[in-house]
Amino acid sequence: MGYNVTTGRDGNRAFVNVFVNGKRFRFANGKSINVQLKASENLDLLKSAFELKLLEGWRPEIRDNPKNVYKPQSFIEELTDSVNAVQSGHYSYHHKRDCRWVLKEWKAYSNNKNLRTYCRKDLCKKDFLAFINQTKWSKRTQKNVLTILRCLINDENLKAIKIKRPAATLHKPIKDVPSLLKDIKKFNDNLYLCCLLTYGCLLRPHQEIRLLKWKDVDLDRGMISLSGNRNKSARNRIVPIPIYIKEELENRFTSRENYVLRDSLIPYSRDYLKALWRRYKQQSSCLEDGVTLYSFRHSGSVKVFEKTGSLQKLQQVMGHSDMKVSLTYLRGLEVQQLDVNDLPEL
Repeated sequence: MGYNVTTGRDGNRAFVNVFVNGKRFRFANGKSINVQLKASENLDLLKSAFELKLLEGWRPEIRDNPKNVYKPQSFIEELTDSVNAVQSGHYSYHHKRDCRWVLKEWKAYSNNKNLRTYCRKDLCKKDFLAFINQTKWSKRTQKNVLTILRCLINDENLKAIKIKRPAATLHKPIKDVPSLLKDIKKFNDNLYLCCLLTYGCLLRPHQEIRLLKWKDVDLDRGMISLSGNRNKSARNRIVPIPIYIKEELENRFTSRENYVLRDSLIPYSRDYLKALWRRYKQQSSCLEDGVTLYSFRHSGSVKVFEKTGSLQKLQQVMGHSDMKVSLTYLRGLEVQQLDVNDLPEL
């Protein structure tokens, strides 16, 4: 007999879901297993208690009372359980955020279309397609919504949906990096240093630079070292520091335990650099259309490839987990087309 135990919340109400052979039983406390504990007090402990009882052979009882008779799980409840499982799992911040957003959007959509009480078997491909193809979303967003739904729900209707790949965006390198950096420096020193590190060291701004500490920076040896849990590729990354960045960092150094951008033990919030760039963009007359913080990383990658002609060095300095990612990066920047088959083999 197969079983599974998850936790869930509905507003301020917490509960434990016990699934036995596809049937769901919801418990807000441990009375059914003789445990004096409420889900609102310690949800994880109550979940562990139910798991232990199931291992010992206990199974939930279906009673004649209509309140306790098994009811099919609605699609919203199923989607909510999947999203809650993601929130408690080892997933990235962005994936957790996107899953919560898709759940919120589905709830709003199902309310408008009277689908809130529908079970998954009541929904067809047409229902999912109508939700995904909402005109308020771009083609890229629609494809992302489909991808997230497929991650959360294993359903044949979702697998059968095909969405055309959105048109590729061509990232144009910044034409005059020094002039733009000079203008940014007049606006804000932190934004200037972030752009400098993004261009010269090819670090990612919102995570790698925002969370960069002085202990990650070795000014004597001229390098920045990031452990695998600090970057997107999940690999240790060592990046040399150009002289013009080293001089800037030497003037700012404080304590090894402090963050580079903020002279404190506490980093700036996730949206700090995004908000800073938005304010700069609103008052700047130097920015071309489409230039973002990541445009400095794009521009730096082109310079590295033009100077070295080495994809391996580019992959290393960019922190890509696969050389194919570096190739895709160059294609998107209108750099000479390459293929993995063009590379030498051992």
